[in-house]
Amino acid sequence: MKISVNSKCVCGSDKKYKKCCKEFHDGKLPKNALDLMRSRFSAYAVGNADYIIQTTHKDNIEFTHNRQTWLNDINNFCEYTDFNKLTIIEHTEIQNESFVTFKAKLTQNGLDASFTEKSRFLKVEGKWYYIDGVFL
Repeated sequence: MKISVNSKCVCGSDKKYKKCCKEFHDGKLPKNALDLMRSRFSAYAVGNADYIIQTTHKDNIEFTHNRQTWLNDINNFCEYTDFNKLTIIEHTEIQNESFVTFKAKLTQNGLDASFTEKSRFLKVEGKWYYIDGVFL
């Protein structure tokens, strides 16, 4: 884990991690796709690959039943990436589909790896999942 439970959460909420995204990582369901987006970003920051997998829709292109390979890929990405800042640009929600446009400020080996994405989320049986995204 790259941040402590008493550190400010990297999702941009200005709350401590333990009172913010850690609650979702520990099992609380996000009430909307925006909370899921924030909690997924912080899951990457703390290296919580299980949470990333659990919140990815089965129709996502990276979804695989080879869980160990997927875990290894996520863990490798987390290990070599610093998740510096998340900025939410726009959030729209219509029934069971939601879009969150955000900028993720990342560095890898000291190089800027930041990107902007419009992510799509689907609510299935009361739970939000990340399904796909488009880089902007």
